[in-house]
Amino acid sequence: VQLQASGGGLVQAGGSLRLSCAASGGTFSNYRMGWFRRVPGNEREFVAGISSNGVTSYHEDSVKGRFTISRDNAKNTVYLQMNSLKPEDTAVYYCYARRSFVGYWGQGTQVTVSS
Repeated sequence: VQLQASGGGLVQAGGSLRLSCAASGGTFSNYRMGWFRRVPGNEREFVAGISSNGVTSYHEDSVKGRFTISRDNAKNTVYLQMNSLKPEDTAVYYCYARRSFVGYWGQGTQVTVSS
């Protein structure tokens, strides 16, 4: 499966962005999806994940109440709604697809939050 992330950009602290990740080349509804982020010099870290049918989602503690992951299986797309952004949310955000023990990464989209 191929993943194409979009929606990143520059935003002021307190603002919002919505990231999208469009999937192709596979049966999207078979994949669990997630968002990760990486700050230069750090490891890639988990942000949020969602089950294949969209019923179950989970968010890393630092983004709970601010970020929401969702998916539209009819559009083969997963989203990350990011509200109340903070400078520490600045990172490259990656979408991730997983089925059984195989995972796939998208190319990343830069999010920069200015103070």
